[in-house]
This record gives sequence, C-alpha cells and structure tokens, in this order.
Amino acid sequence: MGGYKLGSAFDLKSGRAIMVGLLLMVGSFYLGTLFGGNAPIYVSRTFPNSSSSVAGTTTFVNKVTLTYRKTPLVIPESGMNVCPITFNEYIPCHDPSYVKKLLPSLDLSRKEELERHCPPLEKRLFCLVPPPKDYKIPIRWPTSRDYVWQSNVNHTRLAEVKGGQNWVHERGQLWWFPGGGTHFKHGAPEYIQRLGNMMTNETGNLRSAGVFQVLDVGCGVASFSAFLLPLDIQTMSFAPKDGHENQIQFALERGIGAMISALSTKQLPYPSSSFEMVHCSRCRVDWHANDGILLKEVDRVLRPNGYFVYSAPPAYRKDKDYPLIWDKLVNLTTAMCWKLIARKIQTAIWIKEENQSCLLHNADLKRIDVCDAVDEFKPSWNTPLGNCVQISSAQTNSQKLPPRPERLSVYSESLSRIGITQEEFTTDTSFWQDQVRHYWQLMNVNETEIRNAMDMNAYCSGFAVALNSLPVWVMNIVPISMKNTLSAIYNRGILGAFHDWCEPFSTYPRTYDLLHANHLFSHYKNRGEVCSLEDIMLEMDRIIRPQGFIIIRDEKSLITRIRDLAPKFLWDVELHSLENREKKMESVLICRKKFWAIV
Repeated sequence: MGGYKLGSAFDLKSGRAIMVGLLLMVGSFYLGTLFGGNAPIYVSRTFPNSSSSVAGTTTFVNKVTLTYRKTPLVIPESGMNVCPITFNEYIPCHDPSYVKKLLPSLDLSRKEELERHCPPLEKRLFCLVPPPKDYKIPIRWPTSRDYVWQSNVNHTRLAEVKGGQNWVHERGQLWWFPGGGTHFKHGAPEYIQRLGNMMTNETGNLRSAGVFQVLDVGCGVASFSAFLLPLDIQTMSFAPKDGHENQIQFALERGIGAMISALSTKQLPYPSSSFEMVHCSRCRVDWHANDGILLKEVDRVLRPNGYFVYSAPPAYRKDKDYPLIWDKLVNLTTAMCWKLIARKIQTAIWIKEENQSCLLHNADLKRIDVCDAVDEFKPSWNTPLGNCVQISSAQTNSQKLPPRPERLSVYSESLSRIGITQEEFTTDTSFWQDQVRHYWQLMNVNETEIRNAMDMNAYCSGFAVALNSLPVWVMNIVPISMKNTLSAIYNRGILGAFHDWCEPFSTYPRTYDLLHANHLFSHYKNRGEVCSLEDIMLEMDRIIRPQGFIIIRDEKSLITRIRDLAPKFLWDVELHSLENREKKMESVLICRKKFWAIV
C-alpha cells in the first residue's frame, strides 16, 4: 500500500499558510518481517497552489494552518485543514497550554490538573493532527510488545530516568522494552508469579487465585499488563499525562491496552465491582491522604474477594515517614474490612472480604462512612469521589463468574433490568461473529494487521467477543447516554470505559488500528452544535493510525453524508451492504485513513 505526503510552506512566525500538495509515498505497508519495508520511500515534490497530478503522484490541496472550531462549522472546499507538525501529539482534553490557564481554579493538592479538562468548542483545534517526522507504520504484534519505532514516540526521558529499572532502552532506530518495572526490574514474569505465590500460599498463580481482570494504576509502559496476557488475564492500564513522559503512548504503540486517566477528585470511568485485582507498583498515588478517599475508590471498583496489590516503599521501608504512612494504610484498610494476607519482598497484598456486618459495625463506631444508596445504572462519568464505602447490593453479589474464556458467554442479570433479554444477548453474540468474518473479507487484511481496536458503541460487547480468537484487544466504549451495559461487559471478562462522544477521548493520536461505530452517529444526531458529525469524525481521525480502518454502520442519510465528507478527511472509503439483526440489508462504510505526512 502507498502512503501520502503533505508538502507545506507554513511560516510559523507570520502565520502564513499556502496551498499544499499531498504526494503519494511510494512505500510498502510492512510485509511481515520484523523491520523490512516498514519505512516508506518518499517521492518528495511540492505543488503549491496546485491540484495537478504527475506520473507516480497524487496531489491534494489541503492547507497546513492552525485552525480552531468555529460556529457555524464549515469545512473548506480544499478539504480539512492540517494542524502544524508541532501539534502531532495534541490531546484536546489533556492540553497543557489550556490546563495551565485553569491552574488557579484547580485543587493542586489533589492533583486535579491531571484530570480531563476539555476546552469549549471555540478553543478546540479543528484540523487534522499530523504524524511526527519520520513516522513509520507501527511494528506488528507480538514483536511490538518488545520493540517499537523510536521516531513514532520520540521521547527520551523515560529511557533516561527508568532505563536502570528496565522500563525501556534505546536500540538504534528502536525502543526496546525488556519487561521491567520499578519493582520488577528483573522482569514482570517473575514478579507476576511471586504475586500468585503470595495470594495462594505458594500453591498457585494469579488465575488460581481467581484473578482474570486487573486494573493497573500508574502503569508506566504497561509491561505488567503485557506479561499477564499469557495467563489470559485482561488488564485495564492507566496513567496520567504527567512527568513520566508519554508512558501511555509507549504502551499503546506496543499494542497494549491503556488509556490516560488519573485518580484525583472524580471516579474512574469504570463500573463498580469490575476487577479482581487492583495493582499499584510505585504508582505515585498517596493512598493514605484525604482520609483515604482514593483507597475507597479502589474499594468501589474491586469485586468482593478482590485483591489490592501495593508495591511501594511504605510496604517495606523503615526510614523517613514511611512507617507513619503504613500505619495510616493499615488503619484505613482495617476500617474498610480488608484483610492483609501477605507482606514480603517490597509488596503488601490485601483482600476485600465479603463482610457486610463488619462494615456496618465499623460504621456504627464511626470508623468508616457507608455511602447512601446509589443508582447502579448511573455511569461513573464526571462523578465526584465519595469519602465512603459502598455496600454491594444483593444483585451484585449473587452472580458468581466463571474463569475466562468461559466468562465470555456470561449473561448478566443486570441486563434484564435494563430490558435486554437473554435471547437478545445470544442473538447479538451470534450476529457479531458473522459480521466480523464479513469485515475481515471487506478490509482484505490478514489477522496481524489489526491489534488495537475500539468499539465506540459497544452495547453488549458482541463485537469484542467475536474478535477474541484473533491477536486483537478491544476498548469497549459505552456512551453515557446509552443503556448502561458496561458492568455486563466486565462480567464477560471484557474491558471498557464510559465516555461521551461529544468530547474527545483520553488517548494519544494514532493509537488504534480499527474503530467500529455501530449506529453511533444516529445516537448523537440531535445533540446540536456541541456534538456534530464532523466533530466525531475529526476525533476518529485523531485517534486512528495511518492506514487504519474505520467501520461505520448507520442510517442511510448519515452514511451518505459521511461518505461525501470522508475524502476531505483524507480517508479512502468504500460503501458495502450487509444484513442487520433483522435480516435486512444495511449500508456499511469501510474507511481507511491515508498515510500522509507534512514535508
């Protein structure tokens, strides 16, 4: 496959922009060997103020100019403007220049600056985010677990400050990830086995301890998650966009599921009782501070009999104020009725026991506050943290989950309470098995060309389950204004998050190989100017990788509009028809982002 090159004469000092040509890169789309054919070969020629073509090139007339969102929204006839290359890592809701202006109004003692802060429409960029200089099509999984192109994430700080802990090392044109971490510099596999030994009294591993879904707090480059995959343990890894430069970008470039998030003043965008283990290895969270409010958020997302793994200095060091911090942690966890089951080799492990009588007793003694009854179907989105502990409902505790992969077939009782029957659930699962086969035929790609996928409107996660046999991980998004099926998705052993597509997602540009949008646009079509079709398409373009695929199913009128707009976003587009659940033919767009760069 070819890519595209964007010639630019953008003058940053004067702000002057001229018409530019997008030139075809004569190159290959990674032929399957480790490095061969990955870097495109450029035919570099600029055609200012021209839309002509010459042999071997295709030209376009998009402008390179810094463009902000305006009302009414207008896309130039020449196509979407392209942001200057200095914005190649633009994350709208984690933009340092915007957050800096908010600092006087933020609670810095609680690190509120690390949370999402989305600018109003008129302060958001409305131009295509370009790739960095010398960007290459990412190395394929599983090689990408250990090696990625340095030019794709060209930041040296982590290698400089964490190289001694084997996070990441420079190897010529590559970053090499040996699999180490701050508390497992000799490798994640040995550390993972040690945790299993600690949980099972030396008799088993994490799976035999009942761990199948993990939340990794402050995940670094996500090597912990990478080495849980052989155990078929699914991990939601997150970290803030902070001084550990681009850690989440490294993780996603490697093909490991991760997102930008922070524990600060709001609940995490995950349902209650979703993980069998929450892991903190030097995660830089002050669990003991503010009456343990962040630890109570861990309690919220932990399943009954789930584990909190804490590898940090207070668990083993006797100097400075570490013993005082440890005492506070012990007091807090005891009040929450957690039981310390192991403490050795720099790690402490607690279990959240099912002990409602203990919680009520401690509440009577004023050692802990019990949360008021909450609507379990209200999504945890922009929800302030509660300085209290939730008591699980009988419905939450009644369903015992099997291990993976059997868990993939679990129908959650919560679905019946929002009107989704077991028959509908089973039909949905079968439908997506069939559709995924059609998708791969229409995309005409082999199994290794897709690694990072997102279902932007996941419903019951049938799409993700259908991909389970492939070397693909899926971020399942449940829009906050849709039926709250995310707890049921987690009960299937699948991961995901709540989100509102009227706002950009918390991830770096160029992080997904495949986006799936099933009737997403029709859901948002009446939300007005704050949530336009063009805004959602722009966010899709930001987070999809060059030569990545976008599959859209929706109403015919919306499909027609997107098909007409797609070339202005520099997408190739094909219109197909497939059967929907009612056995009627439905329009399906297969879009592919062109491979282009600014020169």
